[in-house]
Amino acid sequence: MARRELRATQVGVDIDQRPLFDSVNLVVESGQMLVITGASGSGKTILARTLAGVLEPDRGEVTLSGTPVRTLTSLSDRPAIVTQDFGLISVLSAAETVSLPLRVRSLAKEEIRSRTHVWLGALGLESCADRAVEELSGGQRQRVAIARALAISSDVIVMDEPTAELDPDNRAILLSLLEAELARGVMLIVVSHEVDVIARADTVYDLSKHH
Repeated sequence: MARRELRATQVGVDIDQRPLFDSVNLVVESGQMLVITGASGSGKTILARTLAGVLEPDRGEVTLSGTPVRTLTSLSDRPAIVTQDFGLISVLSAAETVSLPLRVRSLAKEEIRSRTHVWLGALGLESCADRAVEELSGGQRQRVAIARALAISSDVIVMDEPTAELDPDNRAILLSLLEAELARGVMLIVVSHEVDVIARADTVYDLSKHH
């Protein structure tokens, strides 16, 4: 896996013409985990989406290995993202949800089947594979969203409160999977206030200090 560097330089975002946060400077490299913390309303979700290239900052720039992240056109280059609302299509099954971005990337059918099976299994969702997302619990939906992001095999993953709906057993499973991804060289950017997530971070960025 190629080494990559995500860099935010003097990044600021405004809400209603007032700064939500300003002068955010950070660097994350492959195999590292950045955890974004901060008080409610400090803009953690918006910063995560900005780092992922979903939103454009009002000031400053976010680059991935020197290229502005918003300009990355190749699906394989763009960060994978797990949003706080999961971003799932309710009528699709869990398996269809995980396989959808793989089909968009035109992977071979057997590869799609394999990745979908592997990641649903890794997150304990085998029995839910054929059930519609709308029939699943909050914790199951969160795990489906995580499986979808991990199955892409992106080398940059942005996750917003990925343990919020998980019980202790499933939280432990997820943290183990994330440690394996870090060992593989994946870059992780995680919004969280959970102590066990923060304890695994290479860098903790407190957004409350940048208003």
